[in-house]
Amino acid sequence: MPRGEKSKYTDKQERKADHIAEGYEERGVSKKEAESRAWATVNKQDGGGKHPGGSGRKSAGASRTKAERSAAAKKGWATRRKNQKS
Repeated sequence: MPRGEKSKYTDKQERKADHIAEGYEERGVSKKEAESRAWATVNKQDGGGKHPGGSGRKSAGASRTKAERSAAAKKGWATRRKNQKS
């Protein structure tokens, strides 16, 4: 996806960005800068585009296999046990 591509955003996110940009323009910010700030605000608030296939966030365990999650759990348990004895 090219930089600046907006196809992964929901209609609500686009309306929000338009509204924020209008506010900046009313305060004398250039149209291009207002739009840039508006999308930065939407990204900060919502974590980016929400449509399936976008670069949304996943939990750490979702991308690991069962064996990897199990190994990580065992390692954490051993570390906690070791630190408890000290």
